[in-house]
Amino acid sequence: MFSSDSPGKEGRWNRRGNVNQIIVFEILPLQRLACSWCGNVETHVPRAQDKSSRSPLNQDWNYQQKINLVVESEQSVQLDKSDMVTQPTTDDSANQENNANISFLRPNSAVFDSESEENLASPRSKSRSPRCSTSENLQMLSLKDHYELSRDLGRGTYGKVVQATCKETGTKIALKILPKSSTTLGAFQREFNVSYYLSPHASIVDSYNVAFETRASYVFAMEFAPLGDLFDAIPPQVGMSETDTKTVLKQVSSALEFMHSKKLVHRDVKPENILVMAPDFSRVKLMDFGMTRRDSAMVRKTNGSIPYTPPEICEAVRNESILVTSGADVWAMGVLLFCMLTGNFPWENADIGDIYFKEFILWQRRKTIKTPSQWRKFSPRLMKFFRKTLDIKPNRRSPVEEISKYMTDSWIVRASDISEHESDSGTEAEQVDHLSIMLRDHGIETKVDKRVRDRRISEWLLSL
Repeated sequence: MFSSDSPGKEGRWNRRGNVNQIIVFEILPLQRLACSWCGNVETHVPRAQDKSSRSPLNQDWNYQQKINLVVESEQSVQLDKSDMVTQPTTDDSANQENNANISFLRPNSAVFDSESEENLASPRSKSRSPRCSTSENLQMLSLKDHYELSRDLGRGTYGKVVQATCKETGTKIALKILPKSSTTLGAFQREFNVSYYLSPHASIVDSYNVAFETRASYVFAMEFAPLGDLFDAIPPQVGMSETDTKTVLKQVSSALEFMHSKKLVHRDVKPENILVMAPDFSRVKLMDFGMTRRDSAMVRKTNGSIPYTPPEICEAVRNESILVTSGADVWAMGVLLFCMLTGNFPWENADIGDIYFKEFILWQRRKTIKTPSQWRKFSPRLMKFFRKTLDIKPNRRSPVEEISKYMTDSWIVRASDISEHESDSGTEAEQVDHLSIMLRDHGIETKVDKRVRDRRISEWLLSL
């Protein structure tokens, strides 16, 4: 996944499929990551940007309307955004047959079968394009009969996302296509229903009332993002501006806060899963809910670790049961913030064997007062936020809404201040080393044996 060259040396940066270019990087260069399902990097196709279509989409949508849903018992209920009745799963794999004890939220046929002149580009619309009556009884359709497929937006062994145009309405959409060979109906139901349920939030990608199956795949539709994902917007080795970073993080934290209020955990927060809807980042949207699970559910670890993976999951072995907590999203948001501001990863894995992670944890646990070198560009206020967000213990991490307390603070330290701080730190360290050598030369031990110290204190107390 990462260059074999050591930090500080020349390495190769692979971005957008361009020819490898020799550059110099400070730590771990930001790279498009493997699929969270399959761990495959090479099969993922970066989203090309269509500069001719860089215009914000229509935002005049009613996000407060209620949606009709039915649960697996076929009992009709009316839920608004405060209701959610999905049950936790016992497996994190899309291939596992575990549907017996799961209650899925399903769009009601009244929502899906009614016809309207509304355009497909508005959420909860009822266009005449293909749609499902229930998520168990999908219509069998041919993609090419109803859509013009343009290009792949993302691809992996999980399936692919393609840009398409509805032949009936002329609307550009994105179709997520999941092959039946690797996706159960239950896994498809879960992702589609969660996506559809959460999409009324302004910072979550909108899933349309279009879901069907082909002979080989399950398919559902969502809005198309002409500007691609956030990964394409982060300058490698440089990072985004502080202003743009704050704009993005405010929206991402809002989306995660909304999910957490519904007891749902995204579990795959990273730049590749954040769509850019406006050139100034005033509208970004969280996407991809294939790994989303209920808070406090038990799942099995089925994939490897990436820099956004929290340490409690990195420590788990394959197929070990792990507890789903919102703390995983909080951790990933902290790593995302670092990546946006630097264009680098803070570490390869949140494991004590990783030298960069170990350096950070020593500072995190206050074992050293020296700020890790790659974190020195951040202000004390932002470092306080990182300390709260990137805590080893999931239950000690601040909630995602904590970021709102730091939005008015300065996050980046001036380069001159960093140089001065590094110079002062170096001079102080040299003075301490020189003093220690002088004391040892005169027979004075500078290292204190705690056991000897405690014994002497006890002897002194007994002599009183």
